[in-house]
This record gives sequence, structure tokens and C-alpha cells, in this order.
Amino acid sequence: MFTGIIESVGTVTSISGLARGLRICIATGLAGDLIEGESIAVDGVCLTAVSIEQGLFFADVSPETVRVTSIGAMKIGSIVNLERALAATGRFGGHVVQGHVDDVGTVTEITREVDFWRVKIGYPDGLLPYIVYKGAVAVDGISLTVARIGQGEFDVQIVPFTWDHTNLNSCSSGDQVNLECDIIGKYVAQILKSGCLESDG
Repeated sequence: MFTGIIESVGTVTSISGLARGLRICIATGLAGDLIEGESIAVDGVCLTAVSIEQGLFFADVSPETVRVTSIGAMKIGSIVNLERALAATGRFGGHVVQGHVDDVGTVTEITREVDFWRVKIGYPDGLLPYIVYKGAVAVDGISLTVARIGQGEFDVQIVPFTWDHTNLNSCSSGDQVNLECDIIGKYVAQILKSGCLESDG
């Protein structure tokens, strides 16, 4: 489990095919703190560090993950957000992030507002029930608050620290981002859909 508080950014240094999936290599200062088999969120996607070298780690990406996330669009040189799994003694600074991406959104506009930035993100219609005003959403693994909901898009406002310490400062309009909605909202929607709360009377 993750919290959406990005620890560091890394740089994709190689991408190779692997039985229809991918093996990616990421350069990061976090590599020295990883152990093989450990979970790490890469742009919000929970991956496993399968091999670690000096300043590098490798992760395998399944065909399904390539299909439903933005990882398939990564290139050598791409900057990615990184977060290790939450330790039992760690602080819970963001919200519950599983690293299970719901869908891919698209950055539609980035506007600077004095010292802050407003980012508009288009999202698929299927996510509408889970995008809540003032609610939490993970964008490329970053725990953010929905500042506005429009027709097919939502806004988030980015504070300077987050802008400086994540890959958002390298984003442009048209870029794909991984979206993971709040798991609590998804459970509530599923319960209501299944009718489990209906009274027998």
C-alpha cells in the first residue's frame, strides 16, 4: 500500500520487450534502499523491483499493465514518480493508494496561478462516479485533491513543493497520466450497485 506522497523521481534508462510485456530500468537514488522483490510505485503503478544495480532498479511490466496504464507510452528519458510501500511505522500523509490504476487520463491544460499551478485532466466517463469534489485522487501516483469537476475533466491545484519534487513540472498538454480513484469511494459504489444495503422490509 502507498500514500501518494512521492519520495523521489527517477529517469527511465532502458525499455525492453519481455513476452509481450516490458522490462524497464529506472535510475534513482532510491535504488540503494531497495531490496529485490520489494514493491515500488512507478507513476502510481505498483511494480516489483526484480533486480537492483548501482543507482538502478529493473521492473517487469505485464501485458495487462502495459494495456491499462501509461507505462506503454514511456520513453527512454521519461521522468517518473517513485514511492516505496508504506512501512508499518510510517506516517500516513496522503490517502490510501493501492498502485492499481483505474484508467488513463490526459492533461488538457496547465496554468500558473502566482506561486501555484492548476492542472486540468480529462478522464474517461467510467470514472465519473468516483471523482468527488474535494475528494482524493492519485495522478501518476501523487495524492491530490479535486479542486473542480467539469464535463469530462477535473482540476487539481499544485503547491510549489509538489511541483518541484514530482514529474508534474515536466508534463505538457496532451500527456497521459495514470489515475487511481479513492478505494473507499469504489467500495461504496460497489455496495450500492450490488444492492447490499437494501432493506428486507
